[in-house]
Amino acid sequence: MTKRKTNWGMIGVIFALAWPTMLEQLMQTAVQYIDTAMVGSLGTAATAAVGATTTVNWLIGSTVSALGVGFLSMIAKAYGAGDKPLAARATGQATLAVLASGILFTVLTLGLSRQVPVWMQVDEAIQDLAATYFFILYVPMLPRAASIIFGTALRAAGDTKTPMRVGIWVNIINVALNFLLIYPTRTLRILNLSFLMPGAGMGVIGAAVASAIAFTVGGVCITVALWRHPVISPRGQKLKPDMAVLGPCLRVALPNMLQRFGTSLGYVAFAAMINSLGEISTAAHTIANTVESAFYVPGYGMQTAAATLAGNAYGARDKQRMKELARTILLIETLLMILSGGLLFAFAPNMMGLFSRNAQVILLGATVLRMVAVSEPFYGVSIIIEGMLQGVGRTVTPFVFGIIGMWGVRIVGTFICTQLWGMGLISAWACMIAHNLLLFVLFTIHYLRGRWNPLNGVDATEITAE
Repeated sequence: MTKRKTNWGMIGVIFALAWPTMLEQLMQTAVQYIDTAMVGSLGTAATAAVGATTTVNWLIGSTVSALGVGFLSMIAKAYGAGDKPLAARATGQATLAVLASGILFTVLTLGLSRQVPVWMQVDEAIQDLAATYFFILYVPMLPRAASIIFGTALRAAGDTKTPMRVGIWVNIINVALNFLLIYPTRTLRILNLSFLMPGAGMGVIGAAVASAIAFTVGGVCITVALWRHPVISPRGQKLKPDMAVLGPCLRVALPNMLQRFGTSLGYVAFAAMINSLGEISTAAHTIANTVESAFYVPGYGMQTAAATLAGNAYGARDKQRMKELARTILLIETLLMILSGGLLFAFAPNMMGLFSRNAQVILLGATVLRMVAVSEPFYGVSIIIEGMLQGVGRTVTPFVFGIIGMWGVRIVGTFICTQLWGMGLISAWACMIAHNLLLFVLFTIHYLRGRWNPLNGVDATEITAE
């Protein structure tokens, strides 16, 4: 029996794809931290007004992102097979998807902005503020859709650095505008110097305007970058449905869209039940979610690499590369998430203290963060296997697992604990952790049975013949 050698070349390729995505997400999380801290300085009510519709933002963003997964699979496979015309045709169809989803969600979000805080059971005192914040945030929905779908297309072609660079500039613009728009004109002191800093004093509304402007800049920049791409640029492609390309993309995207819509709708129901627990629980939940997002950065960075490389290997019909990718990236992911979870557990109170001075909010948030920190390595395994399934176009299984976990465990459990038994935020997060552990079990069994890999059971002659 020969000893399996570490494939250092594969590790290098994985990190080359993953680190720009990790840095991009880290920057986004840093800005989210800064946003939360800036808004948090205005008081608990302001934090609750901004955080009350966060899960609706996830619902919309993840639905658009699911569309991108269909094009990711097609572009990654075409790119891996060296079929550049097909990759460009897929990008042309992605442009149609941007226009359709951007216009649709603009109409829906702006039209329903007043009802969303009511549906989310937001306290009546802050409903108007939450509605205005939500409305402004979705005025630039078309460039937001472009950022998501075009960024996915570039990553599918192996370009993770361009979305990273655009993301960094978007975040810099957002923070700079926050600084100018949230606070009133005031005197600032740096070292021994003092100067008058102009400000609009718009508070929560200023934060929304800053984000809207930054989203617009990001959408324009990512569109320009895609149009200039030497291989997958949609220039010259006709802006009408091409069912030979659009059909396979939608067959991959639809289950993923249903999964993300279903799970995100679950997040909305989950948050609505938490909002009903009161201002302290809502603020603690909002801040804890923000803190936790930074510690998922290694996981989702690796998921992007897993999806792209699995699609490339499938397009090239390289069975050995597919197997090496799975083994290597799962090991890396587990180690990274153990480190990430350990840091979150150790520094949970300190992280909560960055965003709130309320002792109750800090204690409650730190408790739930330490609970979820223990489950992070298990969740990391799930998202890598899900990423590989997305890359090879198998999105039905994640849809089934996601719906079972969200609605069968998290929502039912949280409803029983908080609405029937009168328990608090800790019980809701315990149900969330149970959901994550169930996903780990289901995805691991699926992986061990080899069902994730479409090249399993295919011999070399069949691969060549295809």
